[in-house]
Amino acid sequence: MQTMNAKPTDAGLFTKLGRIWRHRWIDESEVRRAIPPAALERLAGRVSASERRHSGEIRICVEAGLPMSYLWRHAPPRERAVTLFGKLRVWDTAHNNGVLIYLLLAEHAIEIVADRGIDAHVDDAEWAAMAQRMSAAFREGRFEDGLTQALEEISALLVEHFPLADGEVDVNELPDEPVVL
Repeated sequence: MQTMNAKPTDAGLFTKLGRIWRHRWIDESEVRRAIPPAALERLAGRVSASERRHSGEIRICVEAGLPMSYLWRHAPPRERAVTLFGKLRVWDTAHNNGVLIYLLLAEHAIEIVADRGIDAHVDDAEWAAMAQRMSAAFREGRFEDGLTQALEEISALLVEHFPLADGEVDVNELPDEPVVL
């Protein structure tokens, strides 16, 4: 009797198929369980209140799983976050000070993508620390709390580096509502 040994490429295939399954299994209903519609409304209100204090723009995007085109080529969550940063026009603000908070539920991934205006003032370690604090809240199932804390921290940075001048009115360049994909 002949036995077949798994080839190293088989392990890679099983890993890829497992990732695809995980991303296809989770859907928008999982997003709504993690962040219910009422929480999304409160987060939109917090983004709006934040943006009245500075010239920056903040977007939140929550995605259940990556599209198949990303999964087939084993693209990392960061690649998707950067793509959405462009698609949601976060890069297209007057002062180049937009920030995207991206959550990928299937991989428990958090990405913060900041435009060059604000990124020039904040080092990578500070963005990473924000993501770590969000992750700790998310592990406890406190998605709204984690996002609220991140919004407050990002707002503080934007107020520090891009405050509105006396008498200046906020021009809301982007929608405040979180995007759910």
